[in-house]
Amino acid sequence: MKLTKSFIAAVATSAATLCAWAQTDPGLTDKTIKIGMFGPLSGNSMAYGFDVINAAKMYYDKVNKEGGVHGRKIELVVEDDRCNANDLLAAVKKLTEQDKVFLLNGGSCSGPVVGAREYVERAQIPLVMLNASGDGALYPPSKYIYGAFSISQRAVGGSMVQFAAEHLKAKKIGYINHDDAYGGWNLEAAEFQAKKLGAKLELQSINPNITDVTAPMLKIRAANPDVLVITTYARPVSLLVKKAHELGWNKPIVIAVNGTADLKQLVENVGNKEAFKNVYLQEVMLDVAGGSKLQWVYDMYKAYYPDLAAKPGHPQTYMPYGIPSAMAVVNALKAAGPQPTREKFLGAMAQTKFDSKVMAGPIELTATDHAGQKSAIYLKFDGDNKTPVPGSYRSAWTYQPK
Repeated sequence: MKLTKSFIAAVATSAATLCAWAQTDPGLTDKTIKIGMFGPLSGNSMAYGFDVINAAKMYYDKVNKEGGVHGRKIELVVEDDRCNANDLLAAVKKLTEQDKVFLLNGGSCSGPVVGAREYVERAQIPLVMLNASGDGALYPPSKYIYGAFSISQRAVGGSMVQFAAEHLKAKKIGYINHDDAYGGWNLEAAEFQAKKLGAKLELQSINPNITDVTAPMLKIRAANPDVLVITTYARPVSLLVKKAHELGWNKPIVIAVNGTADLKQLVENVGNKEAFKNVYLQEVMLDVAGGSKLQWVYDMYKAYYPDLAAKPGHPQTYMPYGIPSAMAVVNALKAAGPQPTREKFLGAMAQTKFDSKVMAGPIELTATDHAGQKSAIYLKFDGDNKTPVPGSYRSAWTYQPK
């Protein structure tokens, strides 16, 4: 009789355990957590994501070597999205439906990742962006999406105007952005910050594919602002800096982090280092790339990828950006407890705050603000050397539900 009762109890316990596992979300076993990663691993935009993914991978590997998360090792499935909307959506669907990952950690280009918002919400799968600004997927907040671990575009615009007004003492600010949603995001906070500080914006919005920037630069020069702020991608930046120099512009130019992926190429495209006599760069990390405060990241990269680190151009500029995103994922998984669910993970993400020791400001997420980082530092750039300007500058813009 005792044996029978013991046997029945054991069977009941086993059945309960099996039932519990049968009801878990996809991507979980008692030993692993499967995470789907995606970013540009090839193509013209790979500088935005290739080494960013490498950084996230080495951080996840570090966590695994330290025992994982509540005894589970992180298993990665990685896809190339080429910074293309169709490829990104295909990668997200594959990772969700075929690989059945627990969560997604990817997206280096804002436009394509924003385009996946509808699918992510329908699939009810957590998406933690890698390094994209992704404002269109973060505002209004989506239950399933968190991002801007580098910086949101709203924060880009707000921080730049704060720097121009407070450090450069500008009262009138020339402001060039893209004439699309991406440009609209940074402009919204820039206008908010300018009004708050009593500065005036002289705006020129240009197409991302523009080939002749003479007209917008002539209009900026005619407005005679104290500072020129450029928030475009890299190619228009080089055209604008070159044209400004040709037109005799000698006032400060402040370039957003969006346009500085490859500074060597930027200088080559401009063709004259004299054009950089009065240029400042926005930087969202807490130090210059390779600076002493970030040395631990670069040391880790060299240890994990010795062959790649020996090649010219590696690590790429944005490499450290992958660390805060992976940190946020790991922190939330730990907070979700030994029996995690997607719901528990998302709840933990909404209460996240930590110092990544990578970015210019803290990573802070709440139920009403899913953008992780809003601060920037600024560097004086002469075409060769970058010198940090003391202090950091944070956007004052906050999301207000309509």
